[in-house]
Amino acid sequence: MTSTRPTDELQQRRFMKALLTDVHAFERMLKEDRFETGIRRIGAEQEMFLVDSSMRPMPIADAVLRHADRPELVNELAQFNLEANSSPLVFGGQCLSKMESELRQLVRAADVSAESEGARILLTGILPTLRLQDLSLANMTQKARYMEINEATCAARGGHFHVLIKGNDELELTHDNVMLESCNTSFQLHFQVAPAEFSKLYNTAQAITAPVLAAAVNSPVLLGRQLWNETRVALFQHSVDSRSTVQKARNVRPRVSFGDAWVKESAAEVWRENISRFRVLFVTDLEEDPDAVLDADGIPELSALRLHNGTVYRWNRVCYGHDGVRPHLRIENRVLPAGPTILDQMANAAFYYGLMAACVEEYGQIHEHMLFEDAKSNFFAAARHGLNAQFTWLDGETIPASQLILERLLPMARQGLRASKIDEADIERYLSVLEERVSRGATGARWVRESLRSMADAGSGDVRDRVLTAVMLERQDTDSPVHEWAPVEAAELQAVLDSSDAIQTVGQFMSTDLFTVRPGDLVDLAASLMDWEHVRHVPVEDDQARLVGLLSHRSLLRLVAHGRRKQSQDPVAVSDIMNANPVTVSSDTSTLDAIAVMRREKVGCLPVVDEGKLVGIITERDFIGVAARLLDGHLRGPKSQGQEA
Repeated sequence: MTSTRPTDELQQRRFMKALLTDVHAFERMLKEDRFETGIRRIGAEQEMFLVDSSMRPMPIADAVLRHADRPELVNELAQFNLEANSSPLVFGGQCLSKMESELRQLVRAADVSAESEGARILLTGILPTLRLQDLSLANMTQKARYMEINEATCAARGGHFHVLIKGNDELELTHDNVMLESCNTSFQLHFQVAPAEFSKLYNTAQAITAPVLAAAVNSPVLLGRQLWNETRVALFQHSVDSRSTVQKARNVRPRVSFGDAWVKESAAEVWRENISRFRVLFVTDLEEDPDAVLDADGIPELSALRLHNGTVYRWNRVCYGHDGVRPHLRIENRVLPAGPTILDQMANAAFYYGLMAACVEEYGQIHEHMLFEDAKSNFFAAARHGLNAQFTWLDGETIPASQLILERLLPMARQGLRASKIDEADIERYLSVLEERVSRGATGARWVRESLRSMADAGSGDVRDRVLTAVMLERQDTDSPVHEWAPVEAAELQAVLDSSDAIQTVGQFMSTDLFTVRPGDLVDLAASLMDWEHVRHVPVEDDQARLVGLLSHRSLLRLVAHGRRKQSQDPVAVSDIMNANPVTVSSDTSTLDAIAVMRREKVGCLPVVDEGKLVGIITERDFIGVAARLLDGHLRGPKSQGQEA
């Protein structure tokens, strides 16, 4: 099915008519009991990153897919992402270990193909080494579907995407395309349900999303900032937000949403709300008459309904499908991050599926015991704080996430899996992993934070992120679950730094913790900064973070030598003595090229500028150690400690 943006109102109206016809046909199928019942199936979608030898995103997905030649492996939005689709399995017996085995085979096949292209597969919710320059349209998968998504979303917004996320650090930026979405990779779980039990199970999925996520968080770093424990949740809402400024002011719901209310009767409520709240972004030529197909005892595709549903990104999404024999309904959980290991993912899956099987029996209609606002608040608390979240649980009880999981939900999940006749060895294997993780508070997010803390004095942020990613990949290769991972150790840090890749580009060791001044600032302020922070160069930037000059220690000495700092004279501005045309490099400039520039221009400092914005600084002192390492092939010298002293 090929979809495009609507080109005129007539095309839009025709598609809307088809969409409403599909909803009517779906409601008819519910009334006539057309759906498969009496069986539950599970499935998963595994997203992943491609990284090069320096742990940077490597946009070679098309080449990897050609080499792998596996239909289960497909493209994602970016050329540095892939997706693997597992087979549907009947929920029972050894379904969990079978899913794990298939996922391992698919990820291994992708990894073997990636290695043939000089890359590796990495499982993590957000790749720590991603930088804003990676999120360009040049790295988007060159398929019409993705181009249409970008154009339609940008057109609906009428402007750039604005991101503001506050955590330990703060990230605020604007971006001109939907590639921010490619920062996220997830492990999406599918659970087939019968129509009669849909509302109970969908509401259950909404309620348990928070505790399942709290135990699974592993994405605290985005673009060099430490933010939420599961930053994917905040970022995804921004990355495909098609609302205009006026719509935001009216509090129109974003296309990425947890929802606003419990489902009362059927999945049709969700379809109707999607149509009511979200305008059609894409249309396609539709020839099917679903009522005629039903009259002939056939199975309609409901293509218009499925197309529109694919542009509304509920964290728990309703899915329609069929196997050629009977149509079915699925609940798709889109919340969980990829990684840190396949075993960790399967532990999360076992916890989720066990709760889905048990909560209906335990609680009945969960919406009778919990306000929807509390379920929604719990979800965002889990994303922000992980296991440190405080939940408002049934009947208004306030309880810490870890206590709720250990004392109540894990026993319930075991009960649910046993009632579903899941293999006892699988139950113990997966839930014991999750229990240990929660007992120790050792989530993937905590490992990332502790590792970064252990490297606090080890060079630039870029170096720390690369080391973090390299060690993450090494840990994944051992397949030890994340609660057994020690934070990055000194020997591991040095081993990564000893690789030749550690000194390839300026961005890998520049300082990003900058002290800057404005052109109109008092020179005395710049002099004080140099004295207080022991630096010899201060970049001068405007209010848009554009580099407009460079002030050096030598310039201040000349000012003093000429006697211009007498109290009787007017105060001197930075713009009066700064170098208004400093020599600059970009973050992807090679180390050797930057050294050559510095020697040729006879400068002791190079501001680093990407896309017109000041992003870092590199100085002579930083290069002293690098030059020595390049000569003897080792990284043994002092690591950059920021701007030159």
